[in-house]
Amino acid sequence: MVEVKLFSGTNSIYLAERIADFYGDDLGDISVNRFSDGEMQPVINESVRGGYVFFIQSTCPPTDNLMELLLMIDAARRASAGYITAVIPYFGYARQDRKDKPRVPISAKLIATLLQAAGADRVMTLDFHAPQIQGFFDIPVDHLKSEAIYIPYLQDQDLSNVTFASPDVGGVKRARVYAKHFGRNLVICDKQRQKANVVSKMTVIGDVKDAEVILVDDMVDTAGTLTRAAEVLLSQGARSVRALCTHPVLSGKAYENIENSSLDEVVVCDTIPHSRNSSKIKTLSTAKLFARAIRNTHEHRSISALFIEG
Repeated sequence: MVEVKLFSGTNSIYLAERIADFYGDDLGDISVNRFSDGEMQPVINESVRGGYVFFIQSTCPPTDNLMELLLMIDAARRASAGYITAVIPYFGYARQDRKDKPRVPISAKLIATLLQAAGADRVMTLDFHAPQIQGFFDIPVDHLKSEAIYIPYLQDQDLSNVTFASPDVGGVKRARVYAKHFGRNLVICDKQRQKANVVSKMTVIGDVKDAEVILVDDMVDTAGTLTRAAEVLLSQGARSVRALCTHPVLSGKAYENIENSSLDEVVVCDTIPHSRNSSKIKTLSTAKLFARAIRNTHEHRSISALFIEG
């Protein structure tokens, strides 16, 4: 069988090491040289000729993370790698997936084009901001779901009084998976934005009186939506509010917003490194899920077998 090579970008080494450990192999030898102006030169320090190569790197800010991934892919392609997979735990620039006003980019499509142009044969990621982003690629995309991590986590808890909630209309399908799987009710927080990252108004659609509410979202950025949703849900009679948010972007005053909020807990995945700790933030690892997906890809086995259906 063709040899597998796992490599990590600079930003995701903390996660890549755990993925490699679950996979049962060591990370490949790669170094990133820098010129005095900051320009990067990744160097693969071992042969990848004919091999199955997996590059693990989230493309969260700064944009150096994306550029480093593209350069690593290009280096492997020029070194005659047999098959190159970009493992992107957090796919950045995914929020701009359509033209919602004149003269704006469709950034998610641009990133897809760049990855293919660099030489990626496959992309593996977790919880796209919008599932239709898969359609921007002309190569296979393994779109893993965080339900495979969160549902086992919730199964050990008492959910008899739980109601699941979506913090906006766009996330209803995501939250419905949990409500259906556990046979619980679903409510929706309908939000109106004044501008990016600022919620001007929020209305709860559904009954949360005396319920323990679990908000479900794909990411937490400034935490403005989550904290506002918690306040509104509690004002409508909810007993408590916590959240499951796959990607901990946590920019701006996110940590302060969460610490000072009515949220009991925010559970996130380790797709993006934390800049600090918080007593209200709990992190679950994606390493085992990615390791299994990498193995299934290499052995030409089903990826959908890793999904948990609602």
